[in-house]
Amino acid sequence: MDIKHLQYFIEVSNFNSFSRAAEHLFITQPTISKMIKNLETELGVELFDRSRKKLALTDAGQIILEQAKLIDKAFNNLETELDNLTGLKKGHIRIGLPPIFYAHFFLKIISSFHEKYPGITFQLVEDGSKKIEEDVTNNLLDVGIIVLPTKNDIFDHFSFMEEDLKLILHPSHRLAEKKEVQLAELANESFILFNKDFVLNDRIILSCNSVGFNPHIISESSQQSFIEEMVASKLGISLLPESICDNLNTNVKSVKVVNPSISWNLAIIWGKNQYFSYAAKEWLQFTKEQLTKGFRDD
Repeated sequence: MDIKHLQYFIEVSNFNSFSRAAEHLFITQPTISKMIKNLETELGVELFDRSRKKLALTDAGQIILEQAKLIDKAFNNLETELDNLTGLKKGHIRIGLPPIFYAHFFLKIISSFHEKYPGITFQLVEDGSKKIEEDVTNNLLDVGIIVLPTKNDIFDHFSFMEEDLKLILHPSHRLAEKKEVQLAELANESFILFNKDFVLNDRIILSCNSVGFNPHIISESSQQSFIEEMVASKLGISLLPESICDNLNTNVKSVKVVNPSISWNLAIIWGKNQYFSYAAKEWLQFTKEQLTKGFRDD
C-alpha cells in the first residue's frame, strides 16, 4: 500500500464513481479500478458495495475512509513542512559565539539574513572555544565561532579574522603611556584572564612561558566586561583582542605588545560528518559571502 492507493480511494468515495474519479485524476478507469481492487486485497475487506446501482461504501470502507483522510492530511502537511524547510520559510540555527568576540558586525550579518528569511529563528550561545567545539561535536550547536587551530579531522572551518591582542591596564599604570610593551616586561604583573574554557587563556600562558615567566593569575572570568571592570579597579592587567580594545571605556588604556606579539585567528566551524539543516547551510553560505566582501561597520 502507498499513499496513492489511499488518495485514489478517497477520490472514488467523493464521487461515488470510478469513472468520474478517474476523469478527475486524469487516469483511465481500469487503472483506478485495479488500484482499488489491490487495496481491498491487501486489507482483506471490500471497500465498496458494487451490487447496487449507485456505488456505496461498505462498513469497512467507511472506517478506512476516515483513517485514509487523516493519513492524506498528514501527508499533505508533511509536504508543506518540507517545502517550508527547503524553501527556507522556517528553520532554526544554533550558533556558538565567544564572549570576547566583538559581535556587532556579525550581528548585522544575522540581521540581514533575517530580513531575507524572516521565518528562520536563531539561538545564540556564548562560550569559550573549547566548549563551543564540544557542543558542535555533540550536535548541540550547528556552527560555532572559535579561535584556531581546530581539529581538522572533526570540523570544517572558514577563517575570517586575524588580529593581535593588546595589553589593557589602568591609566595610572607605569606602562600606560608607552607605545608598545615587551611581553617580558609583564613578568611581575598580576594577570586577569579568561577561564580555562578559552583557548586565549592557553595562548597567553604559553607566550609568557616562551619569554621566561609564568604569569601570576589573580582572577579568571568568562565575561570581557567583568575583566575590563577589574582592570579599571586596579586589580591587575589583561590581554584582549584589538577589536575589543578599540571599544573600551576611558577607565582603561590599551597598549601594543611585542616580542612576541600574541594573535588570534577566528573561524566559523561546523561538523564534517553531521547533518546540516537547510537553514544552517543557507546561513553559512550567506555569512561566508558577507565576510568575504568585508561586511563591517563604517
